[in-house]
Amino acid sequence: MTNFTRRTVLRTLAAAPAASLIGMPHIARAAEIELKYGNNLPLSHPLNIRAQEAAERVAKETNGRVEIKIFPNNQLGGDTDMLSQVRNGGITFFTPSALVIATLVPVAAINAVGFAFADYDQVWKAMDGKLGAHVREAISKVNLYAFEKMWDNGFRQMTTSGKAIESAKEMAGLKIRVPVSPLSIAMFKALDAAPASLQFSEVYSALQTKVVDAQENPLPIIQVAKLYEVQKSCAVSNHIWDGFWFIANGRAWRGLPADIQKIVAGAINDAGVAQRGDIKKLNETVQADLQSKGLAFNKTDPDSFRAKLREAGFYKEWQERFGKDAWSLLEDAVGKLA
Repeated sequence: MTNFTRRTVLRTLAAAPAASLIGMPHIARAAEIELKYGNNLPLSHPLNIRAQEAAERVAKETNGRVEIKIFPNNQLGGDTDMLSQVRNGGITFFTPSALVIATLVPVAAINAVGFAFADYDQVWKAMDGKLGAHVREAISKVNLYAFEKMWDNGFRQMTTSGKAIESAKEMAGLKIRVPVSPLSIAMFKALDAAPASLQFSEVYSALQTKVVDAQENPLPIIQVAKLYEVQKSCAVSNHIWDGFWFIANGRAWRGLPADIQKIVAGAINDAGVAQRGDIKKLNETVQADLQSKGLAFNKTDPDSFRAKLREAGFYKEWQERFGKDAWSLLEDAVGKLA
């Protein structure tokens, strides 16, 4: 009895004339390598749109050998759950906010120092330069691999269901949701607010039930998560710039063949740069959309916030906690802070 292995079938098909294959049943070829990617954002967010393009590019350039399966919108759990999964190899890729991965790699939060960046030119000068390299090296020490190009999560703005925030004095006693991040907690405490750390998946319900009165996120997140339904006003504070590190399980990444690594890294880094452009364009239109949905906007006095943070010793404390080297690299890009 002849033993027809997959290899002999494929060899026979390859040798057969093309005409003789017409009408034969299609033999689906499963990917040799399956990579799972989890994130916390809806499919409509530019991060998922560009990630899907990267996955399609990888499949094409590897001739179907590699498939990246995307699990958006907290399908695999909240940020803390997915960070644990990417560490233990349950998933291959995850895109935590810098504030989230900082719970594991503290220096990763340095881009989120309050009112550090004046604009995107300063952001990419730092994160595509020496500061970003410094953070990636720290991430590698916990057996994770961080891709070179950081993805944009935008400048964060504050929203509230009560009184509009115009200056630091409105922060006193404000119950505001913040990420599970020591830096965010410290900053809002220094502003005399009452920060509450909640998973992003809990934010809408917490605002709806008045567990907290306020939250802070980039405008596109406020839009896609429909937070305008449970908030009244938005203060354009630009208080923190935050981005997503596209990370991989270190062991899984090192286990990929070099040619596959090159293709995957190229696709993901290029997609990240494209996503930055998407967020920039989105920010130009999202405020008008949110206003049309009933969210009122107001400007803020950034100097009052910086003065309050200096007075509370916030900058000095975090200069010491991040260390001289990292802080110097930040100030090389943005100028003196403390």
